[in-house]
Parts: sequence; structure tokens; C-alpha cells
Amino acid sequence: MDRKNFIESLGIGVVGLMGANAITSCQPEKPKSALSTSFSRAKIPHAVAMWDFSWLERRWPGAGYEDWDQALDELAERGYNAVRIDAYPHLVAENPEKEWLLDPEWGMHDWGSPAPVKVSVQPNLNTFIKKCKDRNIIVYLSTWWRNDSEKSIAKIKSPEDLAEVWIKALKTIDRDLHENIYMVDLCNEYPHAEWPKFLPPNHVETYSHEDYETWMRASIPLVKKEFPDFNYTFSFFGDEWVKPGDKLDYLDIIEIHVWMENFSDFTERINYQWKPFDFNDYYNMQKAETTYRSDEGYWKSKVQEGIDFAVQLSEQTGLPLITTESWGSITYKDWPGLDWGWQKEICAFGVEQAAKTGRWISMCTSNFCGPQFKGMWRDIAWHNELTAKIKSAQILSDLYK
Repeated sequence: MDRKNFIESLGIGVVGLMGANAITSCQPEKPKSALSTSFSRAKIPHAVAMWDFSWLERRWPGAGYEDWDQALDELAERGYNAVRIDAYPHLVAENPEKEWLLDPEWGMHDWGSPAPVKVSVQPNLNTFIKKCKDRNIIVYLSTWWRNDSEKSIAKIKSPEDLAEVWIKALKTIDRDLHENIYMVDLCNEYPHAEWPKFLPPNHVETYSHEDYETWMRASIPLVKKEFPDFNYTFSFFGDEWVKPGDKLDYLDIIEIHVWMENFSDFTERINYQWKPFDFNDYYNMQKAETTYRSDEGYWKSKVQEGIDFAVQLSEQTGLPLITTESWGSITYKDWPGLDWGWQKEICAFGVEQAAKTGRWISMCTSNFCGPQFKGMWRDIAWHNELTAKIKSAQILSDLYK
């Protein structure tokens, strides 16, 4: 079978295979790097859902994840073939099967628990990954560094400690499940003030760009030495830290979150205050659709600005892009006066524009592709339309050089 027929037999779109800028999802004649080997398992780009820490914490009746079989069947029904979850590495490293009491990250959003909640990470993590594997759903491991009552994160004081925590956690995952893990994100949205709780409390005021980079550059090789078959990254909150010109040569993938909001003044216009336990923010969010409808072209241009920024990073580093949180507003929920229509509209725009670039090997449809967001989740046709576009997107071959 010749090269073109081989690729087409996998169900992958091919454009200009013989050109220097060929677009393809497979390069079989080249030596396989960790990236190409792992990516080839899926055969097609990943349509990924962010299930964060909700997969384990939102298990009370009606919370969305109390029945993993049902939730994952619904995920597959909507066309998703990947899911990003919190692996709670600091808890697993300390005691994988212990029941931990976690503090709420917030009370008003529908990710995770709005109240203190008890969880045991293992063997639940292995069970969940196995259920994903049974459905051909690839798993991305990340962490939001959830606070437990014993403050386990405080034991991480160096990049070496950070690596050791992840190494211990990955060792608890059954070996036959490793082939179903695509990516390990050592910290969600690094170094956004809310998430890398292992950094000094005053790091925003005292750390330099180089200080933040040191943690990434020193920790990833240590974990990769123990587990070389995974792709490693630290995910980023838009352009908050990562800048054009950064080499990022210690990453395998750029995992960047791109919203209209973090490339614009949208939240300022609706007076959204980012207060995690104050529902006044959702009263202000009731102005979101009117604000968006008043100048749809402008807000879409802000999404495009974020896409262009991510593409620039990918082009200058040669790294592929993954985006697991994106496009519309950062926060939203089923709430009086909040309609999902405009969110679906701008998210569709983001998916379509990003897919055209050839630089994304994985992307989500929104920040809300989970069963707890019922107004978004029930529109199965919308999910299928966008996940089909994601999985049929063509990938520039230079990402596999």
C-alpha cells in the first residue's frame, strides 16, 4: 500500500502530501518521536473534554459524574475521543488510597465541589482510565493542586520535589493503562496565581520570568526519564506568562487556553469581579450576552487574536498545540438569564478558525463540555458537529519533524 492510501485507510484527511508544507496526521517514513508514536495511537486529532477535578469530586446524585459509565458513554456519543482530568499527584504521592478531605476551590462555579468533599484517588484513577480505554477515549493527566486539609502541597519546595510527586503518582497507574495516557501536564495554567500552590505565596511579586521557567526546565526531564513514553507540558493561561521568543524547548506540546476574555476587556465591561464565593458575579454575567451581541465581530476578533498568538508560538517553536479550555467566556453555568446560544456560537467560531491552521493536534469545544452543564450538554448535535470538525482537521507535517 502506498503512503497516500495508507494514510487514507486511517480515515485522515490529506492535503499536499509531497510538499514541504504538507498537511497530514501521520508520517510513517520518519523515525517516531515520543510525540508521533503517542499521537499515532489515536489516528485522528483529539476532540478533548476538560473534566478537571469534577470527575472525582462531583459524584453526589445529580452532579454529573456519579455514574462514570453513563458519563463516558455520553462523552463518546458526542464525539469526544480524549478527556483531561486531575490526577491529584500530591495526594497520590502521599498516600494513594487514603480518603482525603478537600477544601472547595469555589462555591459558585460548577467545576468540582462547592463544599468540602472526601475523595480517594486510587484505585479510582485506574478504574476511570480503564473505562476510558474501553471506549477508545485518550486520557490527559493534569492537576489543579487541590488543597487538602493536611496541606500536602506544602511539602513541594523545589522542581525536584515537583518531579518526585509526579513520578510517585504515575507509578501507581497500572502499566497496561499507560498506552491510553497521551499527555502529562505538570501544572494547570502555570504560573497563574490560583493554581501552582507549591510556589511561594508572594511569587507573583518576587519571581522573574526565568524563575518560573526554571521550575519547568528542571522538573520535566526528571519525570520523562522515569516515564519516557508520555508527552509533557505545563499548560498556560493565554498570554499571561508565555511570550513570543520563548524557546519552550523543554516542552513536548504547547497546551494553551484561549478565551475571548483573556484577550479582551470583556469581564471589565460586565463588571465581573472573579470572586470565587460571591454569586454577584453571576448576576453581572447576566449582561454577557447583551454585551456580546452589541458587537459580535469585535469579540470574535478577540478570539482570533488569541488563536493567532497560539499559532505564533507554535510556528516559532515547532511544537504542536493543544487547547483544553477555550473560546467563549471562562466561567458560565446553568443560571437564570444565562442562555447557552451565544456561547455555542462563539465557541463554534473558535473551533473552526483554530482547525484551519493545521497547528492543533487537540482542542475542546468549550470550557463546558461536561454533564454538569446541562444546557450545553443536552445539545448532542452541536457537540457532534464540532467534534467532527476537530477530528477531521488536517495537521501540518512540520509538527512531526
